[in-house]
Formats: sequence, structure tokens, C-alpha cells
Amino acid sequence: MTRIPKTMKGILLTGHGGPEMLQYRDDIAVPIPTSNQVLISVSAAGVNNTDINTRAAWYSKGDGSSSDASWSGNALVFPLIQGADVCGTIVSVGDDVAIERIGQRVIIEPCINQVNGQPLKSPWYFGSECDGGFAQYTVVDAKHAYAVNSEFSDIELASFPCSYSTAENMLTRANVTSQDRVLISGASGGVGSAAVQLAKARGAYVIAITSPSKNQQLLELGADQVVSRDADLVDALAENSIDVVIDLVAGKQWPQFLQLLRLGGRYAVSGAIGGALVELDIRSLYLKDLSFFGCTVLEPEVFQNLVNCIEQSKIKPIVAQTFPLEAINIAQEVFLEKKHVGKIVLSLPES
Repeated sequence: MTRIPKTMKGILLTGHGGPEMLQYRDDIAVPIPTSNQVLISVSAAGVNNTDINTRAAWYSKGDGSSSDASWSGNALVFPLIQGADVCGTIVSVGDDVAIERIGQRVIIEPCINQVNGQPLKSPWYFGSECDGGFAQYTVVDAKHAYAVNSEFSDIELASFPCSYSTAENMLTRANVTSQDRVLISGASGGVGSAAVQLAKARGAYVIAITSPSKNQQLLELGADQVVSRDADLVDALAENSIDVVIDLVAGKQWPQFLQLLRLGGRYAVSGAIGGALVELDIRSLYLKDLSFFGCTVLEPEVFQNLVNCIEQSKIKPIVAQTFPLEAINIAQEVFLEKKHVGKIVLSLPES
């Protein structure tokens, strides 16, 4: 039986602001699993845009009071333990959870729709509306902890949950098939590089938008073609040549995506790192019979599909760099430089 301490090391987000709002502590109370929950000893946790956006109140669309500055549009409760990408081992279970689950290596589904066995009116994001994985232990309802049978390391498995489920959800919503030509923006990032692999797993022809220095890495991941992010996309690819756009960037190039899409084309978005406000000629939307998909909440089948892809070796982890948990500020600085391909992952201290 694993001995579970009363306190743990972790990172507390104490409020909205800069990196100074993140505090490394060694006296945080270890959570106790309640009904339908499991306690997980966290071994690795990935870094995401959402962590930084949440800290900086980027999600707020209101009066600057931060009353809506979370993934769900509600005020956050501080202090908060962030961290949506988690790999670890179940060490304890609450009521109504089979004791046989103790000892399973798991990854956590980051889109939470149930707490203590009760459905939520609107989904939570792990590490935003509830405490996440930037600590030695975390709790989540058992249904969101997926056992994984894989030879990948814990660090490698922690690169999958958020980015790959986001990418798979976008492909699912846009119904990508082997008949499609798919254009992926921000293709060198965590979600983008995941989308390249997952779209190829579906048999699609994949075109990746990235900086020229990363061309070879994207081709090795399976991209059939790469285009510079500074290129005129219409000149490079031709108008009406794309079936599906998987967009993580938005920004100034956005109107070109609609020019590229064929009649009946599909556009899926789950990020706006290039700028959240874009200009839409509404005529392009209705005259070309385009379908738009805003993708946040995971479709029910998405996370199990992802686990299946991992276990069947249809995709591979891309870990750009690893940092110890206490170096989270450095890890986020490197993340924001956007010079890497794949994921940056934090390793947790042994409990």
C-alpha cells in the first residue's frame, strides 16, 4: 500500500497577472478523493497556452475586472493549481470506484463534465475550474482518468492529453476523412503537431503552416506539404483548393482561409495565438456554403479514440524540452518563444 503524505509540493496560482503570481510551495494539502473520484500521484504535466492565458486573464471579454477570465467564462477561485496535461498513477480511490484501479497508470481527460459523480451544467477545464496537475497529487472523477497501456514514458504520455484531444476533437467536429486536403495553422505547436499526426492517421493530405526552420520536422511528422507562415497562402496553394482548415492562429491571415476553402468546405478553430479579432466577409460564408466549428468541449468519443491511437502506436509523442516543476517560469518563457516543435513538459518531484 502506497503511503500518502498529508502535504505535497506544487505550484499555486495566487491571482491573475504575470509569472510572479505562481508560487512553488511544499505545504499544500494533499487532496482526498471523495465519491466517484481517484487520487493520482502525478509524475509529469505538460505546459499549455491555456495555463498562461488563464493566469494573464486573456479570456476576459468584459470590463477588466477578471470576473469572466476563465475557460468557462466565470471568475476563478484562488489559489488554484493549474495543469491540464497529466500523467500519473492512481494511488487511492473514493467510494463507488473499484479498488482494482489502484496502481493503474493514467492520463486525465482535460475537459471535465462530471464531479463527484454528478454531471456539470457546463464543462470545466482541468486546472482552471478545478485544481489540476502542477502538484504531486491531484483528484478527478474516475471516468476522466483513462488507463493507458503503452511503452511511452510518463513524460511522453503527459504530452498527449490536452493538445492531442483538442486536435482530435477538431478533426472529429470537421469530419476529416481520407478524401480531404487539410490545412493546419500553427502546425509546429503542441496542438498543431498533434493535428498533423492525427489527420495523417485518418489518411488525409496534410498541409502544414510553419516557419521555414521547422519544415523538415513537420515533414518527418507526416505533413505532405509545408507552407511558410509569412507566405501569401492563396498564391502558395490556390483559391478553392482546401477541404478543411484546422486553425489555431487566426490573426491577419484569417480571411485567406476562406478564400482557400472549397465550396462546402469546413473550418474548425480552437485557438487565436495570432490575434483574436478577425475580419469576416459574410458573403464568403454563405455563398461558399462553408461550415464553421468552434471547438472547446470534447465530443464523447474523442478521448477514448486518442487513447486507442496511443496504444496502437498510430501517433508518437513530441517532447521538445523537459523542466522540473519548480522551473515553471522558465518553462513558460521557453514556451512563449515558440521556437520549439511539440510539447514542453514538467517533471514532478517524487512524493
